[in-house]
Amino acid sequence: MSLIVFVLILCFITRRRPTRPTSLSVLIIAAIVVVGGMLFAKITQNAGWPWWIYYTVPAMVTLLLPPVSFHFSRQELWRYLVLAFLSAPAIHVAFSLLLGWHDYMPFLPVPSLQELLGHGESGI
Repeated sequence: MSLIVFVLILCFITRRRPTRPTSLSVLIIAAIVVVGGMLFAKITQNAGWPWWIYYTVPAMVTLLLPPVSFHFSRQELWRYLVLAFLSAPAIHVAFSLLLGWHDYMPFLPVPSLQELLGHGESGI
């Protein structure tokens, strides 16, 4: 779901260009940012690294790699930064509410639907 959202954000940001980035380039950058960022965060969190590393490194990659890779204009950059900052909490809420995955942004507690409906602990 996160990968799809991120691909859609990149496509939306670059939609007005005369020559849009190729689908392959969008997928590669999105995979590095989303899949690579989640793997890095999970591995370093499980290894006991401090939170400021496993949150900051993926966040910096998210904020820097697409604008540099796709040479965003100022207008594209502004739109991208707004959407990037809004999408992270939205994805967290969706994962927490629907799937019971609370570790994406553990400092922002969102109960799962299963917990809200009183059916015990989730974590599909």
